[in-house]
Amino acid sequence: MPNNLMPNSPMPNPETRSQLSMMLTLADSRLPIGGHVHSGGVEQAIADRVVVDATTLAEFLRRRVATSGLVAASIAAAVADGTIDVPTAQRETDARTPSAAGRRASLAQGRGMRRLAGRLWPQHDWSDHTPRTHLPVISGAVGRISELSGFHTALILVYTTMSGAATAGQRLLALDPADVAVVIADLGSECERVAAAAAVELADLSDPMLDVFAERHERRDMPLFVS
Repeated sequence: MPNNLMPNSPMPNPETRSQLSMMLTLADSRLPIGGHVHSGGVEQAIADRVVVDATTLAEFLRRRVATSGLVAASIAAAVADGTIDVPTAQRETDARTPSAAGRRASLAQGRGMRRLAGRLWPQHDWSDHTPRTHLPVISGAVGRISELSGFHTALILVYTTMSGAATAGQRLLALDPADVAVVIADLGSECERVAAAAAVELADLSDPMLDVFAERHERRDMPLFVS
C-alpha cells in the first residue's frame, strides 16, 4: 500500500465523487461554451471602451453575473430540481432574453452543451433538446442527470458565465493572467450569492446595456467571438 494512503482513511462515496467530477468538468474553461468562443458581451464592451482594464472588466463581470447570469442560473436550477419541465424552461428563457442576438447566442452555446451531453450520456433521451436548446435549459438537464442540486447547477453556470467572459477579456486586452485570476477569485462570493438566489425562484430582470452589446456585436464586421 502506498505510504500516502492510510488504511483507516474513509473511501470517498462513489456518488459524491461522481457529482464532484461532473461539477469540475462543467466548470472547465475548455468546454465548448467557454471563453474561447463566446465573450459574453466583453468584446463589444471593449470596442465601446466600457471595459479597458482589469478593474473595469471586474465591474462588467459583476454586473453580468447579477443580471443575465442570475436569470440563466435560475432557469438551470429549476430544471435541475425538476420544478419546471424542459419545454416550459425553453419558453421562459425566450421570454427572459429580450435581445434576439442574445437568444441566438444562448442557442449556439446550448448546441455545444447538448453535443457534450450526448457524448457523456448516449443512452439518455435528449429529444426535448432537439433541434435546439438554450444553454440554461440543457445545463439544468445535465445537472439533473448528474444528480446535482439546483444550487450547484446554478453555481456552475454562474461561474462559467463569469470566468468565460473574464478569459475573453484577458485575451482581447492582453491582460496579465494573474490580474484576471485575482478578478475571478474575488468574484467567487458573488457567484455563490447569485447561485443561492437562483435556486429559490425564477428571476425575471434584464440589463439593457448587455442587450445593446449583444445586438451591436452581432452586427460587427469580422468579430473574434461568436457573442
